[in-house]
Amino acid sequence: MSDAFRTVWWEANALCLIDQRMLPADEIVVRCTSVADVATAIRTMQVRGAPAIGCAAAYAMALEARNGAADEAPAGAAHRLIERLTSAKELLDAQRPTAVNLSWATARVLNRVRRLNDPTPADIARYTLDEAHAILEEDLAMCHAIGRHGVALIPARGHVLTHCNAGGLATAGYGTALAPIRTAHEQGRPVHVYVDETRPFLQGARLTAWELQREGIPLTLITDSMAGYFMRRGEIDCVMVGADRIVANGDVANKIGTYSLAVLAHAHGIPFYIAAPSSTIDGSLPHGDSIPIEYRDPAEVTMLAGRRIAPEGVVAAHPAFDVTPSELVTAIITERGVIYPPYADQLRRMTPG
Repeated sequence: MSDAFRTVWWEANALCLIDQRMLPADEIVVRCTSVADVATAIRTMQVRGAPAIGCAAAYAMALEARNGAADEAPAGAAHRLIERLTSAKELLDAQRPTAVNLSWATARVLNRVRRLNDPTPADIARYTLDEAHAILEEDLAMCHAIGRHGVALIPARGHVLTHCNAGGLATAGYGTALAPIRTAHEQGRPVHVYVDETRPFLQGARLTAWELQREGIPLTLITDSMAGYFMRRGEIDCVMVGADRIVANGDVANKIGTYSLAVLAHAHGIPFYIAAPSSTIDGSLPHGDSIPIEYRDPAEVTMLAGRRIAPEGVVAAHPAFDVTPSELVTAIITERGVIYPPYADQLRRMTPG
């Protein structure tokens, strides 16, 4: 597959990541050799985006299996190693609770090991790494499929508003919400992206703009509060965003500010699309009110690039995600096709087993 760059990859018995905190100024690779390294990378947002987090967590499980296979004494080693992997899953899942791809990936790796018949520690290490590789390759394939299915939804003029970063940096390397945009550009179709800066972490300004610029896709960076202005002027043809969790009724958790965009799009009669792989679907939760919402350090709101932008002592809130009700979602683009309301039955069939 043709991909502009790698976000997450395995090299020389280590998980390698682009440190997304440093972009766009510096392209720095982080090398993780333990589950603790990966947990830190996820928590501090060196790696971010639900699919990319899932891929990283799968490789963290492989690292734990590899390290544990070397540490454990022979007697009962396989059983103890599975216990270590269970603890590793709990540690990883706790780092970013809203993104369901994280717990989905760790469960998939752990279940692969639990199905083995009388494995040795070496078997466990080998199979966990194989499963992590499979999750990565499947993510790339799913994102390309999302691009193929979603490109038809981009209107002829091609003015798309996006939020946060749902591109290659948020996945194994191609993107979810940016996948149809990239596909349109590769096909030579007109496309122009209005990029929300996405406060407070500035994923749009720092990451989405970086991705689009390096691929030569026309873009205009706007502050989050400008979206309504451009919608009213008729500059936006559709909104296309990613997702961190889609629950049984079609409600969607995504980066804070997504719900506001959905309300604005509805008020202006603009299509609002979600692009996400089936691994983001969580059929165990009935509606959006059940989704755990991560609250991050308020200093990320009161500080910017290490400098205080609010007076000392000001209290700030920092929910990292919000929930968009399904009735505001025009369609959901998955690797299996585009689905329209009502969502419940279609999502049930796509829910990972």
